[in-house]
Amino acid sequence: MTGIVYKSTGSWYTVKSEQGDFIECRMKGKFRMKGIKSTNPIAVGDIVDYELEETSDAITGTIHNIHERKNYIVRKSVNLSHQMHIIASNIDRVFLLITINNPPTTFNFIDRFLVTAEAYGIETILVFNKIDTFDETTLDDQLYMQYVYQQIGYKCLRVSSTEMKGIEELKEMMIDKVSMFSGHSGVGKSTLVNAMEPSLHLKTKTISEASKQGQHTTTFAEMYDLSFNAKIIDTPGIKGFGIVDMEKEEISGYFPEFFRLKDQCKFNNCLHKEEPHCAIKAALEKDEIAWSRYNSYLKILEGDDEHYRTDSYDEDRKASDELRK
Repeated sequence: MTGIVYKSTGSWYTVKSEQGDFIECRMKGKFRMKGIKSTNPIAVGDIVDYELEETSDAITGTIHNIHERKNYIVRKSVNLSHQMHIIASNIDRVFLLITINNPPTTFNFIDRFLVTAEAYGIETILVFNKIDTFDETTLDDQLYMQYVYQQIGYKCLRVSSTEMKGIEELKEMMIDKVSMFSGHSGVGKSTLVNAMEPSLHLKTKTISEASKQGQHTTTFAEMYDLSFNAKIIDTPGIKGFGIVDMEKEEISGYFPEFFRLKDQCKFNNCLHKEEPHCAIKAALEKDEIAWSRYNSYLKILEGDDEHYRTDSYDEDRKASDELRK
């Protein structure tokens, strides 16, 4: 029998059958040993083959095969830095939720997410949430951030779950697609899903005033069928987003504005640092490329996965100013 994984809790997987039934499944014991480098061999969104097992009090299943994935998005495992954790698979669109100061989302975090999504061929739309809370300063910061990404070609939305602004436009972009919501804890993923589909009653929590950090309300990734013919994967909040399995020479190819200029560099293997006649550096000096993006690129290139979690919006701007000197 074949179905789609709707929820993964580590040892049990909720699979929706082709008939629309939900079955709790485990995977075969040896399945984990098939050279899979991720901490979770089976992810939400996977299409799997399973066999039913009838016990005295329940019907469960055993998963014995994963179909080839169209795509997937990963991050570094929290405890095992050399392994990856598959957040979800077979995604049509990712909506990255961004808040300016409640909690803060940095350029560096956004860029790391976008690079990973580009590498796995997943369209990402940036959703600026909680616009009803903005004062003049945060509005300026948000509009500047939106300008940077729209210039590159990324679609951006401005939404408010409490005032229902932008919700209908967001829903239209999700029809007939499997979408994933991602972002830091506290950016309002579950609240936004509830605004679109109130009957789900997903748990939500407020931001900690002391740390300005969100509190985890979604423990495991889970897929939901929505009433307007869409599927949404709600994911746990991500604190950091380490880059995995990328060679230094290929990183710039996942920055679309860099990729468009790469063939104009004098050297084919140009890393866009100290090399002469670099088209990326030339565009940077003319302000045709955002300094925040170049700063993120350098940090990814240098493998600075330990310190990016603490980067702030202001630090990104200061670093950009230093690079100009």
